[in-house]
Amino acid sequence: MGQDEDLYPEPVIGFLELLWGRGWLSPGGPDELARLLQGEDLKGKHVLDIGCGAGGIDCLLVTDYGAAKITGIDVEAPVLETARARAIEAGVSDSIDLVKVEPGPLPFADASFDVVFSKDSIVHIPDKHALASEVFRVLKPGGVFVASDWLISHDGEPSPDMKAYIESEALDFGMASPSTYEAALKAAGFTDVRLTNRNPWYREQARRELAELKGPLHARAVGEMGQELVEHNIQTWTLMIKALDLGEHCPHHVRGRKP
Repeated sequence: MGQDEDLYPEPVIGFLELLWGRGWLSPGGPDELARLLQGEDLKGKHVLDIGCGAGGIDCLLVTDYGAAKITGIDVEAPVLETARARAIEAGVSDSIDLVKVEPGPLPFADASFDVVFSKDSIVHIPDKHALASEVFRVLKPGGVFVASDWLISHDGEPSPDMKAYIESEALDFGMASPSTYEAALKAAGFTDVRLTNRNPWYREQARRELAELKGPLHARAVGEMGQELVEHNIQTWTLMIKALDLGEHCPHHVRGRKP
């Protein structure tokens, strides 16, 4: 990422946890996690989580999916501090190692992990080919890469509506198209590459989230995080829904296997 200031300071973490659940900085909760991991057996596995965020997912990978060890990495101290607290709350801190890293190559030896996982974090990494090569390198033979991420439906310049949404997010989004993702994974050596478009699901989910922000959660969110942050996010969600309705903002599930 390489930004001078944290993109996810404590008020933003609190806002996203209020919207998406304690320990969650991405949407869908346990149900979407189950869909993402469908067919994968994590029991006894060592999992690398790229962009572990606030730690809620890593806790579930241990308690609900039986992972033996999670190595969660992120570039920002505030989210890692939150993740450590969530792991202690869940009683799984002995199974979760949380590491602050710098942008660039993964700081791990070849063939270190059974599974490389990520949920809605790789959007912050613009070079998908370099990422895919690094993921392939640190996976053991037979290991799997399973991720969800926020994609743009095409290469080239975003539409005005998509550009307005991205600008409102004010994050270092490096969105890529499904074709770019597929090419990157195959070039790295992955087989059984699969991409699943989750736009139809999130198009409806985002509407429910916006309704919550405008309704039941509004007073609490304003009281805890301030009017300015909440109103800005209402604007961002409104713009995001336009981009989702175009099909241009298209979250995907992504999988590949290392032979």
